Amino acid sequence: MTALDLLGLICAIFLIQVVVAVKFVFLRPKPASSRATFVRKTSNLAWQGLRAFRVSMREDEDDALTQTSFYLEPIDGQPLPSYRAGQFLTFQLNLPDREGAIHEVIRCYSLSDRPDESAYRITVKRIPPPNDRPDLPPGLVSTHFHDHVMPGTILQVRAPAGAFVLVDDARIPTVLIAGGIGITPLFAMARAGLAAQPDRTFHLFYGVRDSSEIVFEADLIALAEHHPNFRLTIVQSAPLPTEVEPDSVDETGFIDVALLRRLLPHGEHHFYICGPPPMMANLVPALRGWGVARDAVHYEAFGPASIESAEALTAVALDSPLAIQFAQSRRTIDWTGADTNLLDFAERGGIAIPSGCRSGSCGTCETAILSGTVRYAQPPSFDVADGHCLLCVAVPTDDLVLEA
Repeated sequence: MTALDLLGLICAIFLIQVVVAVKFVFLRPKPASSRATFVRKTSNLAWQGLRAFRVSMREDEDDALTQTSFYLEPIDGQPLPSYRAGQFLTFQLNLPDREGAIHEVIRCYSLSDRPDESAYRITVKRIPPPNDRPDLPPGLVSTHFHDHVMPGTILQVRAPAGAFVLVDDARIPTVLIAGGIGITPLFAMARAGLAAQPDRTFHLFYGVRDSSEIVFEADLIALAEHHPNFRLTIVQSAPLPTEVEPDSVDETGFIDVALLRRLLPHGEHHFYICGPPPMMANLVPALRGWGVARDAVHYEAFGPASIESAEALTAVALDSPLAIQFAQSRRTIDWTGADTNLLDFAERGGIAIPSGCRSGSCGTCETAILSGTVRYAQPPSFDVADGHCLLCVAVPTDDLVLEA
């Protein structure tokens, strides 16, 4: 064989190897993990607007019979998009007022279990009149759920939303602080987090009045038994007379920084808080005063101004009022700075605006801006469309024309 023949043979072998490599890279079947990733991405697509759900089951969760879970299945029978534990559903209901007139009412309820492709679960607490105002009516929507929403009831629901979710870094211990029905998103976080990362460290502090108000008790005990890094502390503010023995109650009183400093190990933590406004208003600033970094304190607060914080928008008097025009309502009202957001301002002026969470999360109050600008103390967690704003967390920076 001549040198030229040998060179030709080497080139031929090289070309064959290149062709085989190209076919292997570009024409081989995709691995199962790639297909699974595509399925997960497409299954996460949420629906737009309202979707009809049927209540498949309801279940009382506490001995006091004031907290009930509702299981929801889509009428269309299609798979449900996944969600991140800690998110919520938005419900649109048509309910009568005390005079019998029907009004559209929007409410948000946290999903109370880890994601499931076949059904969603929420847990609703019956809201009684305030202790200091027994003459006031009980909670409109919670009473409706408890008294009228039964298996077979059809509900109109918006897709899961919200940014109150676990950070991905499992190396930093997670502290969950729940007050009353605020346990719902935190229980979902704990179950989902431990299912995905069984060795992840969770400390759950759960504040209730007494043991009759504890929900998901058996599930919480099971989590603690099966996961050594899940530590449960139930704090009762007024234990039942049968539970006065020291060993029958984890802690008494209220969840505060003194309790956390005593029971938590030294070091960095991520805090997730959900509970009644007084607890939130006290605990969030206290954690920051303890030295916890601002981005390590996460909280969920449905309703107006539950938390006083340094970055919150506050009412500020203006040298001259701004003209706020509501185009569809044909009203123009002067903004003097007496309100902390445009939603409160509109409602005080007698302009009805659909709203839900009142905290910049659900998007129900999203309104088109026809001219002018607004500002937010913090960016809303809802993805606001261009040229729109969320009235519940926005204030005007100049004269404004809104579509509402």
